[in-house]
Amino acid sequence: MDRIPSVNLEDFISGDSNRKQKFINEIGKAYEEIGFVALKGHFLNDALVDKLYGEVKNFFSLHTDTKCKYEIEGIGGQRGYVSFGKESAKGKKEGDLKEFWHFGQYAEDDPERAKEYPENVNVGELPEFNSVGKEAYEMLEKTSKYVLRALALHLDLEETYFDNYIHNGNSILRPIHYPPISSEPKNAVRAAAHGDINLITLLMGAQGRGLQVQSNEGEWIDAIAEPDELMINVGDMLSRHTNNKLKSTIHRVVNPPRELWGTSRYSIPFFMHPISEMKLDVLEGCIDDENPKQYEDITAGEFLNERLIELGLKK
Repeated sequence: MDRIPSVNLEDFISGDSNRKQKFINEIGKAYEEIGFVALKGHFLNDALVDKLYGEVKNFFSLHTDTKCKYEIEGIGGQRGYVSFGKESAKGKKEGDLKEFWHFGQYAEDDPERAKEYPENVNVGELPEFNSVGKEAYEMLEKTSKYVLRALALHLDLEETYFDNYIHNGNSILRPIHYPPISSEPKNAVRAAAHGDINLITLLMGAQGRGLQVQSNEGEWIDAIAEPDELMINVGDMLSRHTNNKLKSTIHRVVNPPRELWGTSRYSIPFFMHPISEMKLDVLEGCIDDENPKQYEDITAGEFLNERLIELGLKK
């Protein structure tokens, strides 16, 4: 496979059983083979995407001292600003060449759940930053719900199997700024090769090339979405839950060619997480004689905590 397959969510929600099954078959096959799809027909409109990128660029253009006052100690970078070079890929010493922001779950219909999460951080200098971020968060969360419904059917589960696990889940919207590169990086790239922690990741058309996906043969494939597509990949939680039937594929963001070092790159992934008590135990339907159970039982909260420590975001 030398390119990322493209699917259209409108097939799944069309009300036509043949189109719905076509979508289930296509996304299931793609996630078993390479773990990535490009998705059309999602719930983000162009105007919202443009507004979000505008607000994100305005934030990262603020003075460093201003941004750093939104870096909150003691919460593992789960809300607000995370400064340049703080995060590294699992097993890698060098920090990635990026700074980022985290919007998290709002849980407005569940006060007890809301207490579990850090509060979102309001940016005083930009009056629309938080409201635009929240709207995008909600549209990406809605898109995720339907993608996971399709995957539930592909796995011979009840269609709404994931619904209660992802409602008010610990999901994160992460606007990222990869600043211009001013000198030869020492073993550091914009984002080193890694797998994502969560159930699925939704990436709106990143501004500029750079994202690459590793094929089963070990080759790096450029993952380039069309302007109206989201790039959506399987995370480690979902791969673990399905005994690697659905693949969490290693991917990276490479540095641009030297002539483009002077340019910034912006990227906005949405990491769909479930509630912390969801059990990631391997599904019985994904175990057989040829595919014995590969993972110990663990909850989503326990798994997330382990990985945040590995990434250097928690002590």
